[in-house]
Amino acid sequence: MKYFKQNSVIIFLLLFLYPLNSDAQDYTMQRQSMVETQIRNRGIRDASTLRAMRQVPRHLYIPENQQRWAYEDRPLPIGYGQTISQPYIVGYMTEIIKPKKGYRVLEIGTGSGYQAAVLAEIVDHVYTIEIVEPLGLTAKAILDKNYENVSVKIADGYYGWEEFAPFDAIVVTAAAEYIPPPLIEQLKDGGRMIIPVGSPFRVQQLMLVEKKGDRVSSRSLMPVRFVPFTSGD
Repeated sequence: MKYFKQNSVIIFLLLFLYPLNSDAQDYTMQRQSMVETQIRNRGIRDASTLRAMRQVPRHLYIPENQQRWAYEDRPLPIGYGQTISQPYIVGYMTEIIKPKKGYRVLEIGTGSGYQAAVLAEIVDHVYTIEIVEPLGLTAKAILDKNYENVSVKIADGYYGWEEFAPFDAIVVTAAAEYIPPPLIEQLKDGGRMIIPVGSPFRVQQLMLVEKKGDRVSSRSLMPVRFVPFTSGD
């Protein structure tokens, strides 16, 4: 009996000092590794972007049967023909709009809600629009639970969200064949928009759009593949 009690104490102390690796701990380690190896080591340097991506649990924004791959650098299906973008692209698109405290950002294509969550860690408010109702409602449920500074709308993103315009920045997460004029109109003077432009199911170009007074300029950043921009038109 004495031997049993001594061993029980030892086991208790070992568990206290070296707790079993839970799923939460495992995901945290995977997330930190993801940020270092897939994002920071590939050139993303904005401190607020890196901090946000270390904070947001990507696995919570994808279907349970996909969560084992949550922190790999690849897009994953989330249903209804849509995907969650690979972590590097999320980091890149976040950094390129130069987000900061005080910003109000419009996102077109809520999808899983992950990009909105990353932005919400940095800016004052995120307004995000999803046209696929089941996806939008699922994303809204998790975003409402975790963030007070995110507003989700089920609507056609082509028309933006005029009620809260103009926006300091706009992030579009689906490929459009051209840049929707309402989005340009709702971009604040001095604002930035990031949007993939090109034909559906082909290589598109990720474009940076900048607005300065009456002048709107755009430049191509990199080739990408995004799901098509869906509009009611």
